Amino acid sequence: MRIALIAPPWTPVPPALYGGIEQAVDAEALALVAAGHEVLLYTTGDSTCPVPRQWLLPESEGMRIGFTVPELRHVMAAYDAIVAADPPYDVVHDHTVVGPIYSDRFPQVPVITTIHGPFNEELRDIYAHLAARVPLIGISEAQRKQAPEIPVVRVIHHGVDVARFPDGPGDGGYVLYLGRLAPEKGAHRAIVAARKAGVRLILAGKCREAWERDYLAREVTPLLGDEVEYVGEVAHEEKLRLLAGARATLFPIRWNEPFGLVMIESMACGTPVIAFAEGAAPEVVRHGDTGFLCRDEAEMADAIAALDTIVRANCRAAVERYFSVGRMASEHIELFEQVVAEHRRTTG
Repeated sequence: MRIALIAPPWTPVPPALYGGIEQAVDAEALALVAAGHEVLLYTTGDSTCPVPRQWLLPESEGMRIGFTVPELRHVMAAYDAIVAADPPYDVVHDHTVVGPIYSDRFPQVPVITTIHGPFNEELRDIYAHLAARVPLIGISEAQRKQAPEIPVVRVIHHGVDVARFPDGPGDGGYVLYLGRLAPEKGAHRAIVAARKAGVRLILAGKCREAWERDYLAREVTPLLGDEVEYVGEVAHEEKLRLLAGARATLFPIRWNEPFGLVMIESMACGTPVIAFAEGAAPEVVRHGDTGFLCRDEAEMADAIAALDTIVRANCRAAVERYFSVGRMASEHIELFEQVVAEHRRTTG
């Protein structure tokens, strides 16, 4: 198949720092090529994903994330390039928000989109409007259950290439929090749990937006010290080093997390995940096998104390079996083929 992927314009693919959607797009592009398909990645000029790429914007627009104008310019140029291609592309997998709406101008090519965020009121309105003509992919059952009235054609969990992750020994003597600095993500709860367990905690994560900086100053910084360290947002190689050396990754969320890519990245390094049983965490973590599912900080502290019961090799094996890029690619290809066949049937 000839498959066009449209990434959001906010972060390079793959991302130099934080960027869950861009990590997923990078993994998908590489896996589709490995499976023998022709791929075009429409992205920004600073992307380095080693597949054929095109772009309008020379650099990602991270400072204007969510602004309509850069995203619309990006998707307009993407669809112009895609529909002008000879031979034509069989299908477009659009990972932007604006793009699937704009794609109505080009009925000659089938378009599929993945919903990467939670079904809040705004996204409900958008995807309810889209669902009649653009097939919607969800990334977890927890996400789909949040809006049962919206027809998601398939849930496809993210995948990672385990070969690109170190098989970590977990001998760093610390537990790790890795994620955005936001109240719903729970860095402050990770601190409470680690202190209860008497273990060192390293916090690493994105803190660029005003509300993230406010949360850091108000709820995290006062708790630092005494074996709790915030190291800021880290590059990919440093992230892998921290994951590989951690005894566990803490995931104390208090929201309906649509997926949580850091959980499978952690497990790919052999590092178990200790998570609150919210959002997609129960779909990713097998309690007592690849980590623990907890209700609160006290249970998380008890789980840290029980880490010796987890076999690290089971974590990596679970990713290879359930969250591989090969599995993710094959599920996408199966859906693409169904959508293309239906498009040809209805358009003649």
